[in-house]
Amino acid sequence: MQLPPPNYDEAAVQAYELPQLLRSEGGTQIQTSEAWRSERRPELLELFRRHVYGRFDAQVEISLERVVSDAPACGGLAARTELNVVLRGARDARVAVRVLMFTPRAGSGPFPAFLGLNLFGNQTVQPDTDIRLAEGWLPENPELGLLGHLATEASRGMHSSRFPVEMLVARGYALVTAYAGDIDPDFDDGFQNGVHALLPPAARAAADAPGTIAAWAFGLSRLREALTLLQYIDVERLAVFGHSRLGKAALWAAVQDELLPMVISNESGCGGAALSRRRYGERLLHINQRFPHWFCPAFHAFNEREHELPVDQHQLLALLAPRPLYVASAAADLWADPLGELLACRAAAPCYELFGFPGVSEHPAAANPRESRIGYHLRPGRHDITPRDFWHYLEFADRYFPQRGP
Repeated sequence: MQLPPPNYDEAAVQAYELPQLLRSEGGTQIQTSEAWRSERRPELLELFRRHVYGRFDAQVEISLERVVSDAPACGGLAARTELNVVLRGARDARVAVRVLMFTPRAGSGPFPAFLGLNLFGNQTVQPDTDIRLAEGWLPENPELGLLGHLATEASRGMHSSRFPVEMLVARGYALVTAYAGDIDPDFDDGFQNGVHALLPPAARAAADAPGTIAAWAFGLSRLREALTLLQYIDVERLAVFGHSRLGKAALWAAVQDELLPMVISNESGCGGAALSRRRYGERLLHINQRFPHWFCPAFHAFNEREHELPVDQHQLLALLAPRPLYVASAAADLWADPLGELLACRAAAPCYELFGFPGVSEHPAAANPRESRIGYHLRPGRHDITPRDFWHYLEFADRYFPQRGP
């Protein structure tokens, strides 16, 4: 199917009306944070499960297999630990997720941490030759050293700019990452592989069967649980983050798992932080045709019918209230609709106001911590996550995760 060209002309954006944020399905106006939590939030959560991301209900047992402990890294600035987080479900289903962790050498834990998935294997995060190469299926990308859907030595450190370990540990933060493909490989196989195997067959065939975004979100929550088994990571000061498709997963993970205390969305675009009804840049038709496995099957019914979708992404962002939320865009990344991301933040703000946190801060590093818990910045440049972005994220995290003494 030949897809229609994207619209990059603001003048061509047709008028749209966003679904009500603070009015219940029964017509009740939501005026307090208590009413939001008891009435409106459960409604919206169910609508997103039913129509967008799918429902991932699986009970698993979590165990850790330590592979490498506290190896020197980053010229002595950090300690590197590698783990297998093993998820065991019904019917003898088992999924092992390789986790790579860097903690500061200076200071004493438990440390605040950034938790985020990577797209091409843990070995791409740092050029360290001792990091285990990813196994199993990987996206084909010769430029990154991924050949025949396998990782090679040439892929080491190829995405180190997206994971500025030295910057994080110098500020007293740990980094925890895992290859997203260990949770669910990023190709369409009818919801059979990865953590989908933890679900019964009927759940994988339903209209609200969880797509890969929901699978990654499920995995992020299980990694948060696994970190509670470690003494040197402070899970109460944990920022879950993601770039692009992984930003979508970070948002959905934090919406469902309220024990994730902060979420950072970097250029998550369509199905992430950008409003669907603007039909600007990537649209539902584009994303569902190119990546039919990302969302639940029911979501495909709204291709070219965004106006009929019962939810939009400002409501997703509002479901995070009152926890700190940071959304970032790039000026040249029109595909992800930077303005649509900012407008979604602004449209979510009335929910945060119910909790006493007004407005959106577009200069969060300088903002008063008692003010907005929604941070936003627009970076020059293209679709990427950069050290410049992480500088903003660290400033934001410092406001809500103050360093603790020994």
